[in-house]
Amino acid sequence: MLDISHILKNWEYSSEDITVRLIEGADKRLKVQMRLDLGLLQMEYTGRPDGKQPYGFESLLEYFQHQQEEHARASGKGDFFLDPDDCEALRRESLQYYYRYLSLFHLQEYEAVERDTARNLRLFDFLKKYAERQEDKLSLEQYRPYVHMMNARSAAQRLLELNRCEEAVRRIEDSIEKIREFFRELGRIDLADKCGEVLFLKKFAQDIHANWKSDPVGELRKKMKDAVEREDYETAAIIRDEIKKLLRNHIKT
Repeated sequence: MLDISHILKNWEYSSEDITVRLIEGADKRLKVQMRLDLGLLQMEYTGRPDGKQPYGFESLLEYFQHQQEEHARASGKGDFFLDPDDCEALRRESLQYYYRYLSLFHLQEYEAVERDTARNLRLFDFLKKYAERQEDKLSLEQYRPYVHMMNARSAAQRLLELNRCEEAVRRIEDSIEKIREFFRELGRIDLADKCGEVLFLKKFAQDIHANWKSDPVGELRKKMKDAVEREDYETAAIIRDEIKKLLRNHIKT
């Protein structure tokens, strides 16, 4: 059946928030679905979001990285470059990963968000280094602070769930420095502390210090562990949901 009206009818679109969910596909693999006003977007949970394997590689980035390595090995030169069509294809691919990590963040799949944001940062680096034209080298640089912020947010949220508060703060501070380095390379370090992403991350770190000193997650985790040991899985599930709610309430996303 090609008509998806029955799916859309049973899953309302909300203009107030990003509407996403995880499902199991017919192939038994996890899929990410994003509800749009005119339909839905479905993505693979792992690999390239559209499920394709260009030239037998996981993504175009991996393919071009392989090409660059082969070229360097064969020629001994560093004159590999990406032409404008290559750069446009990589930009389109990075957009797929953006939609997926945005969806996964709302699903609190923080480890997967770290994976996809780190991957897009590698794509930015590759494009900046090997694009033939200067405009292509810089075409995605404007998004670098945002992707660093999302990478830090997801890493910190994951670490907070493990009650590793100090490590979460260090991860945030590391990303702030990377954003500052971005502005330093532009010759505009004066803009770094006015950057929205830096301001958000600084506030995030302050909130962690203020809200996690009493170790509320640690106490809940002990209770959840006790419930699991008693094989009281229903109570453990309730406590797990309380932990997630606490994370959302204390650290605003």
